[in-house]
Amino acid sequence: MPFNRSNHSKFLNPPILHDKLRIVKIKEIKSETPTIKSFTFVDEKCTETSPGQYVMVWIPGIDEIPMSLLRELNKNLMIAVKSIGGASAALHELKKGDVLGIRGPYGHGFTSITGNIMIVGGGIGIAPLVPLTKNLANPPTKITFILGATTHEELLFLDKIRMELSKNDGRIIVATEDGSFGFKGLATDPIEQLLKKQKFDMIFTCGPEKMMKKMFQLAEQYKTPIQASLERIMRCSIGLCGSCMIGKFRVCKDGPVFSSEQLREVKNEFGTFKRDFSGIKVKI
Repeated sequence: MPFNRSNHSKFLNPPILHDKLRIVKIKEIKSETPTIKSFTFVDEKCTETSPGQYVMVWIPGIDEIPMSLLRELNKNLMIAVKSIGGASAALHELKKGDVLGIRGPYGHGFTSITGNIMIVGGGIGIAPLVPLTKNLANPPTKITFILGATTHEELLFLDKIRMELSKNDGRIIVATEDGSFGFKGLATDPIEQLLKKQKFDMIFTCGPEKMMKKMFQLAEQYKTPIQASLERIMRCSIGLCGSCMIGKFRVCKDGPVFSSEQLREVKNEFGTFKRDFSGIKVKI
């Protein structure tokens, strides 16, 4: 079925949900890859989040950063964090039983549709695509999942994705840049051949922005709608501070998931520029 964001009033005018900070205790910490850890906790106000929505995570005494949510069993919630310095590095130092501050959920998540679906994820961007896959993996939807990472060790949630795809005979194509698992290359490398061979009703993507820019260009070339989840510096998360602007849009409130129509409006900036902590545009 066709996707049209204008048909979804909640997508255009989302409420600000659960803005009050809550303190949660870390129930479990797991090393998912050499650079990524997952943190499990319980927060009642986040149990009904849509795939692609995010929460603001406060690390006491350090900073507050946005994180995509994964729903687990028994009301457990999970965030996956790659250590790249600052707040994320501080998160990696926490232990089971330590506390975090949570507010949200915020933003527009992915809008599910039925049909022939392509999902493309790279690196830590795979995280919000796992609950999306879980939501979509029911007949008559058919899923092709392209999963990319730098190395075999850095493939995130491969087993979770395989489990969800097995429910509906979906297929997965894995790419690693060093060729240590799957085929050698980028996640975008096999996609043009797939688009030439069959018609997809939607492409969902999250990962490095240059990867998503390439996906958007291919989607436009083959007249396929796309939903892409963007990442920017977010401070207020309610559209006031402007730190996350891309063109006329605020990623925290208008996104983080953007449609083909929205991406066309910012195509000169998408995949090319972002704003640093001072608000100045810098190259991606």
